[in-house]
Amino acid sequence: MNERPAPDLLSDFLRYLATHANENGGRIPPLAEISRELGVSVASLREQLEVARALGLVEVRPRTGIRRLPYTFQPAVRQSLAYAIAIDPRAFNAFSDLRNHIETAYWYEAVGRLNSEDHDILRGLIVSAKEKLASSPPQIPHKEHRDLHLTIYRRLNNPFVQGLLETYWELYEAVGLNIYTDFTYLQQVWRYHERMVEAICSRDYAAGYQALSEHNELLYRRSKPAVGQNFE
Repeated sequence: MNERPAPDLLSDFLRYLATHANENGGRIPPLAEISRELGVSVASLREQLEVARALGLVEVRPRTGIRRLPYTFQPAVRQSLAYAIAIDPRAFNAFSDLRNHIETAYWYEAVGRLNSEDHDILRGLIVSAKEKLASSPPQIPHKEHRDLHLTIYRRLNNPFVQGLLETYWELYEAVGLNIYTDFTYLQQVWRYHERMVEAICSRDYAAGYQALSEHNELLYRRSKPAVGQNFE
């Protein structure tokens, strides 16, 4: 496979981007120069550049020109999922189910990679969430919820898993689940989170897995708010 410069399904610009990945410190020549090298019109390359920007592969600035960005899977997933939800809001439920399976499948690998600094962060998130829930009036610890789950999986060296999990939380906010106000439900959720964190910090990963599984069962029983957001 290494003998092939890039898959045939790539556009001319994406193929150029991939085959010049380690050149010029990330800077990409002007489109006119690439056009001469590839024999492709500037107009066509400009269209392909916009696709690359939408995928989060490059940035374009007036003074610095075109620059390659580190690869991330999230922009492509975000655009696709947002479009799917715009067509049918139930698409988020299907994606949520996928996310749950990803978390359970990678649980042992993910928690085994966490270090003492990560454990301290997780403990701090539990404390912060409990303080918000105990405040008057109670506050929804959405940031803590997102940060806790993403922290657990932060050490996985897999951009595709990371991209899927990050996209879940971004769209979680977009569909309005971060404003869910059933206080009893929130208390239950954070009891599971506390069990998960206690198990992680004591390295009882099986107990943490059990808490995660029960947490996911709670999600299945949760009533879903209406979805009517604009994803422009």
